[in-house]
Amino acid sequence: MTLITVNDVELDVQISGAGPTVLLVHGWPDTHACWRHQVAALNAAGYRTVAPDLRGFGASGKPEDLARLTVGDHVGDLIGLLRHLDVEKAHLVGHDWGSALVQQVAMAAPELTSSLTCMSVGHAAAFYGSGLEQREKSWYMLLFQFRGVAEQWLSQDEFRNLREFIATHPDLDEVVERMRDPKALSASLAIYRTGVPPEVLLARMDDSAPLPPVPTMGLWSTGDRYLVEAGMVGTENYASGPWRYERIDGAGHWMQLDAPERVNELLLDFLPGRGEHR
Repeated sequence: MTLITVNDVELDVQISGAGPTVLLVHGWPDTHACWRHQVAALNAAGYRTVAPDLRGFGASGKPEDLARLTVGDHVGDLIGLLRHLDVEKAHLVGHDWGSALVQQVAMAAPELTSSLTCMSVGHAAAFYGSGLEQREKSWYMLLFQFRGVAEQWLSQDEFRNLREFIATHPDLDEVVERMRDPKALSASLAIYRTGVPPEVLLARMDDSAPLPPVPTMGLWSTGDRYLVEAGMVGTENYASGPWRYERIDGAGHWMQLDAPERVNELLLDFLPGRGEHR
């Protein structure tokens, strides 16, 4: 692991392999470790992987003023990281919140983007347009807005509610151990508190800004407890470049851990040639 200072915060980043760069961005409540199976496969296939712990997660810096931590900060960190590493272009791969972030990176810095892979979470407008079923599944986003209350609910009785909420996480015990640090738990929830505040949850999503014209792939798994398929399928309406959708049967929300061989197969089939950019 390498500590890299970007935008006045230290990011813990796993960098390995040689070849075109693939940026792997995790979601909640994860770290770079959720990509371990993809890192091995991509490196073996001739790609360099860059897998950071987001600000507030894992071993990366955790800001004191969580109320000011925004999605834009994360996007700025990721763009700053690519530029710090002198990356000309990267294949952007994100899961959960990481998917939302790499989409924002691609829209903010299309010149850095070779391709885009969105796992679990599709375009914001497609997500908000997915109907009542998705709103019902998103109940926890409102709970997470309540500072102190959410932390107490998740951690009480030896993290019983957190364990039940992410019961299908393959690394459940590791997540709980990380979240025993109160600062880590609050820092991880900050992305919900500024990224999807109540007024966004209750409003109609009118932002239909398209994704940049690069090859884009959406992956959704049939065992996802938190997201409906329509949010990913509907992302095609906002893709300006070639679009590909793949459904992964039998895997839960953390598809890269539940079905690593299938995810690796799809990534290696989708990513453009290994000789493009370094």
